[in-house]
Amino acid sequence: MPSRSKQPLLKLTILFSFFLVCSCATYYQSNTAFNKNFEQGNLNDALATLQASSTESGGKQEFLFYVNNGLVLSMLGRYAESNEYFEKAFIFGEDYRKNYFYEVTSYLTNPSVTTYKGEDHEHLMLLYYKALNFLKLGKTQEALVECRRLNIRLQQLSDRYTDEHKFQRDAFIHTLMGIIYESDKDFNNAFIAYRNAVEIYEEDYQQLFQITMPDQLKSDLLRTAWLSGFHDEFELFKEKFGMPDYRFEPTEGGELVLFWHNGLSPIKAEWGINFVVDRRDNFVYFSNQQLGISFPFSLDGYDERDKHGLSRLEIFRIALPRYLERPTHYTGATVSWQGNTSDLQLLEDVNKIAFKSLQQRMTLELSKALIRVALKKATEYQVKQEDKTLGSVLGMINAITEKADTRNWQTLPHSIYYARIPLAAGQNKITLQLTGGGDSHKNEFLYEAKKGQILFHTFSSLESGYPNYGY
Repeated sequence: MPSRSKQPLLKLTILFSFFLVCSCATYYQSNTAFNKNFEQGNLNDALATLQASSTESGGKQEFLFYVNNGLVLSMLGRYAESNEYFEKAFIFGEDYRKNYFYEVTSYLTNPSVTTYKGEDHEHLMLLYYKALNFLKLGKTQEALVECRRLNIRLQQLSDRYTDEHKFQRDAFIHTLMGIIYESDKDFNNAFIAYRNAVEIYEEDYQQLFQITMPDQLKSDLLRTAWLSGFHDEFELFKEKFGMPDYRFEPTEGGELVLFWHNGLSPIKAEWGINFVVDRRDNFVYFSNQQLGISFPFSLDGYDERDKHGLSRLEIFRIALPRYLERPTHYTGATVSWQGNTSDLQLLEDVNKIAFKSLQQRMTLELSKALIRVALKKATEYQVKQEDKTLGSVLGMINAITEKADTRNWQTLPHSIYYARIPLAAGQNKITLQLTGGGDSHKNEFLYEAKKGQILFHTFSSLESGYPNYGY
């Protein structure tokens, strides 16, 4: 039996751990009301549900609170309000600092006690929405500010990952930057951005995501090369793209850039891995033969009792995050105008990029989870030496608190398509036809265009399948 002086401390530890136990529900499941309204297109109700939980604006889901508000407000056409939230999300990312108390606590419980900082691609996407909001408001200069911010974010991403097999360059964002520069008649920078996008589609996206370069991008690059006076590059890329007959012909009126946000991005769930412990020399090795994983845990720096506790480990489970795809309902779209028809082309597969981003840091997630469980088990063993009942309770709490962090920005689209449509001066009727899943849906829009004007429109189809929870 432990001494009376130790009993209160042990019980306080157990009680403290108990209050840190997180719900079994994933982040998606814990926001059922919001998700249901959003997925059904009840955007005003979704917004009301979000803003009813405004305390999250200063909590551990602060980033997600801002970006979800920003996205819903943007879909409602409230672009200025939307950008206020996206700006807060951007500043959050700039000012983010680890809270080391919660970081340490996460090793005693799970990573959900820490503040969610956002995935790399999520910080790019919030600036995409912010820039697009400004373009819809006709504020090109403000959109250019977001363009520069995107450039900095892309450079940070490139500096962080040097492996050519990792997601470190975003072709979609470079294409967007080209469109923004072109809307400001800065054809030189637009050409550079489009050329960068072409390179990334060819060198990265084809290999990592099996995404080919959109034909529209080829035309965009050739047009801006011609308008910039880069005639050698113009001829070079005409040959490269197999477009010998391409000629730049200015439109009589304006132009529409139409973005289609198809479906919904993946959600994060949890999966577990069982490890067998092998003890050799001054190391404990956590091994899973099925996955071919062996992770060494050094015993240096631990006292004899800790070492003894770690050495008694046999088999245990760790929890890791995983993405679950929500399959798209529609698989394609066409746009028709003045007797012409064009397919919308895939620009970005947000779903695949999310999976790749998580895969890139899975080694880090795995090592942190192993250290977390090892420390829990060592503490559990120590407590059992003094009080078997308290040790058993702590063991139960350790099992309950072994959870993965399932937070992510779940209102993003599954994939993004686009088309550029010439408009006549005056009123134009555009028809958007969605197809797939044995279904089709037609939408008609009217646009009033002036000569030389570039208009921007986003259409979101939220229909998607349910994620597959099977292993």
